[in-house]
Amino acid sequence: MNAQAVPAAFREALLSLHAARTRRDVRLVETPAPSRIAPFAVAINGTVLPEDLETTGRFVVLHDPAGQDAWNGTFRVIALVQAQVEAEVGQDDLWAEAAWSWLDDALADVPHDQIGGTVTKVVSRSFGQLAQREDAVTVELRVSWTPADSHLSPHIAAWTELLAMCAGVPPAPQGVSVLPGGHA
Repeated sequence: MNAQAVPAAFREALLSLHAARTRRDVRLVETPAPSRIAPFAVAINGTVLPEDLETTGRFVVLHDPAGQDAWNGTFRVIALVQAQVEAEVGQDDLWAEAAWSWLDDALADVPHDQIGGTVTKVVSRSFGQLAQREDAVTVELRVSWTPADSHLSPHIAAWTELLAMCAGVPPAPQGVSVLPGGHA
């Protein structure tokens, strides 16, 4: 894509993402973005460290300078979180509401609109020779929202907080960065 053709608002959004102060215990890597949903997009994968916490996600920013009615704006954030959780979660009917409340908490001070999404829980139960294994439970949050403007630093920071919450990592006190592997 020609640098001249990239809208100023999208360039501002990219700079904002690059400058974001995110959790240090979440490794971020830029990956190929979807190309059919909007004219401009960027995607970032995240992994909570240490990796044995088995919590990952994807943060996608879409930009359509013409806007899209469903977005009620020119930007849209699509976020995914996948986490292996304790087997007890498989029997907890209120866990989806708890996970959604973590999302609400993470986005509490982040200007946004038009939020929607799902919380999915998958329980894998073993049988036969594998019957001794505990249930494996995976939880997935798929959510999207419209940022108020192109300043996306607080959006990706909130997403990394959500990743950490889903991994069971305690929140960092205000102004403190958590070092990788430094879980209390």
